Amino acid sequence: MLKGSKIYSIFTGTCPVCQNESMYKEPNPYKLLHTLKMHERCSFCKTKYKIEPSFFYGAMYVSYPVGIAFSVAAFVISNIFLGASIFVSFMTIIATLILSLPIILRISRNIWINFFFSYKKNDVSN
Repeated sequence: MLKGSKIYSIFTGTCPVCQNESMYKEPNPYKLLHTLKMHERCSFCKTKYKIEPSFFYGAMYVSYPVGIAFSVAAFVISNIFLGASIFVSFMTIIATLILSLPIILRISRNIWINFFFSYKKNDVSN
């Protein structure tokens, strides 16, 4: 349904150009030794994921607001909906950030690479 949009590529971790293949070698982000291991190129459209050395350092700038979004969500759920104290809400934020770190890292990379590539329907050459 959303295929062809940047949102689809960001949340599924698929190639931003063809959206036919995952960019990551390991689909499970919680296998920590393999969380950030990526394929060199897409096997369908041959898009090279690392445009230049250290390309994904820019994802650090994206990870901050993504972490803030996770923190705000944890606070709203724990403090406003569940009525927890400020201390418990703070601890919930810390636990949420620690447990969701692999997801935050991948989402940040996905957002970063989608700044530079756009979806091209039926593109098989790059």
